Amino acid sequence: MQITDARHTVNHMVHHQARLDTTFAALADVTRRGVLEQLRHADASISDLAQRFEMTLTGMKKHVTVLERAGLVITEKVGRVRTCRLGTHQLEEEAAWIARHQELWSARFDALDEMVEHLKHKEKTDVRNKRT
Repeated sequence: MQITDARHTVNHMVHHQARLDTTFAALADVTRRGVLEQLRHADASISDLAQRFEMTLTGMKKHVTVLERAGLVITEKVGRVRTCRLGTHQLEEEAAWIARHQELWSARFDALDEMVEHLKHKEKTDVRNKRT
């Protein structure tokens, strides 16, 4: 029973990491972030997006595919036009991951600040002791 639970936990972690990897990879590109900003205001065809970003239709299709895999964009084909809209993925897991790491780094920087203050105080004390 414990082996099954451990496998489930490991599988969940792997799936969770893969999802984060997919989302962060999609968001890593300036064009894809721009596409999300455009779609925040209104749905758009891939052709319209390609024109707005001054790129080929093939290039924009590749960007949209990456966003679609991450669940950030949904496309629908009506006739010959493929329209894009924001997906249902709300980035809650990604925001939670960032928040956890922000807390970790804040704690580390606070500890570093304390160490620097301690060393400054020690240095002042050492200078005073050398004078007397």
